[in-house]
Amino acid sequence: MSIGVFGIVLLAALAHAFWNAVVKSGHDKLLSVILVMGTSGVIAAAVLPFLALPDPASWPYMAVSLFLELGYFVLISGAYGAADMSQAYPLMRGTAPVLVAIVGTIWLDDRLSLSAWIGVMLICAGILSLTLAARQSAARRGIAYAMANAVVIAAYTLVDGKGVRLSGSPAAYAFWVLLLAAAPLLCWAIAARRTALLRYALANYPRLLAGGGGALASYTLALWAMTRAPIAVVAALRETSILFGMAIAALVLKEQTGRQRLVAAGLITLGAIALRLA
Repeated sequence: MSIGVFGIVLLAALAHAFWNAVVKSGHDKLLSVILVMGTSGVIAAAVLPFLALPDPASWPYMAVSLFLELGYFVLISGAYGAADMSQAYPLMRGTAPVLVAIVGTIWLDDRLSLSAWIGVMLICAGILSLTLAARQSAARRGIAYAMANAVVIAAYTLVDGKGVRLSGSPAAYAFWVLLLAAAPLLCWAIAARRTALLRYALANYPRLLAGGGGALASYTLALWAMTRAPIAVVAALRETSILFGMAIAALVLKEQTGRQRLVAAGLITLGAIALRLA
């Protein structure tokens, strides 16, 4: 992986951790997700008239990705409602790369070097070790949501990786998916929780706007990287967002970060180094 692509993926990772922290810090996790993604959809709608349409060959993949993204948004609000970000976020984001690596090698014919496989496995070992920290039933519920979401993340990563390579325009592909995913979320919230949605948006709009920009940047940059490097390598490296997420959780959200989580972070860091050398 070139240093340029490596840096772009790390930037996408930081942006991803940021918008997840915005969601976690809100008192209504579902409305936070809806408004963050709604903001990203509005930004995408403003830019799309200036971009060419993705190649029609990518449209079926966009449609599948849309439904998977909707499931992802629901599961992420459930995970953050039941567990700390420093626990749920690593599990959600980090279990998926092994699935992506295995299926991607078979389905997309992405061949990984030994160093890349070592990196993927180190990252996933660090992430999965965090499950041992779960003791309370609330945390276990959060882990159940997170693990279910890991499967969804692996699925949409593979679908998007294939689709964006066919699209001819990573930015247009990403913007259309986010716009189409945001629309039903906003329609549901307006129909079911109109008053609460308006009050929540007015009270929290600065950080929700920033979170929407972060979500848009993270998704677009990661998809661009998948056109330049093997999908499994990008997927695993992007999950270094876990390190950013844990730092935000400890320094900003004031969550407790014990020895076990720090060891896990160390394994993830070693995995990222192995991927850089792949």
